[in-house]
Amino acid sequence: MSHSALTALSPLDGRYATKVDGLRDCFSEYALIRFRVHVEIAWLQHLAAEPRIAECPAFSPATVAALDRLAKDFSVADAAAVKAIEARTNHDVKAVEYWLKERCANNAEVMRVGEFIHFGCTSEDINNVAHALMLQAGTQNQLLPALTQLVARFRDLAHQLADLAMLARTHGQPATPTTLGKEMANIAARLLRTQAKFFG
Repeated sequence: MSHSALTALSPLDGRYATKVDGLRDCFSEYALIRFRVHVEIAWLQHLAAEPRIAECPAFSPATVAALDRLAKDFSVADAAAVKAIEARTNHDVKAVEYWLKERCANNAEVMRVGEFIHFGCTSEDINNVAHALMLQAGTQNQLLPALTQLVARFRDLAHQLADLAMLARTHGQPATPTTLGKEMANIAARLLRTQAKFFG
């Protein structure tokens, strides 16, 4: 079945796709796999940096940099490769582990401690951190910039409409007159208060 607005599983995949395109990098399956890779690499680097784990010696700066690049440069094609492994393993997180071993096959330092990839972890250890990173990225990269633009727009309207009188209401009845600009400023203030409360 071809992909179209009618066959999409969610309206966000179809008619609203252009409106939420920026969210794909944070909340798509590709993003989930990418963040799983980040978590697995960070965990392996942490184990190697711990001197009390003699079986997993410290990585050289070159290997640390190579692992950092692997996480940073993770692409949609890489995610497709992970999905191909998943088709064989029938396990999403295990597929990430196998993909990392394949990608690091030429790095002797990593392969020497290859069994420490995912060591001591459950799938949920990886997934819950990956989901938290997805939410953090979505908030920082999409939600807060959009909120900043929205507040700026309401501030502009507050100044533009500062002298435009409007009838206020209380309990559905006419009340003391206000200005449309003041109401726009009130909305901006509420948005800023909410932003400070939830996002610091």
